[in-house]
Amino acid sequence: MADDLHTRYLAAAKTWAAHRTGCATCQHDTACETGDPLYERFARIQDAYLTRRRST
Repeated sequence: MADDLHTRYLAAAKTWAAHRTGCATCQHDTACETGDPLYERFARIQDAYLTRRRST
């Protein structure tokens, strides 16, 4: 499972970064309608990954 979580974490980070690079709205403090769920997914998986890393 750890490898799967890491893979999902990297994929979410890459997806969010790619969107943010091309979206003028998301480059500022406000996420757009498409970017908001991408960022939320990235943040949720990042939190899970970091929490797992601290507990091992």
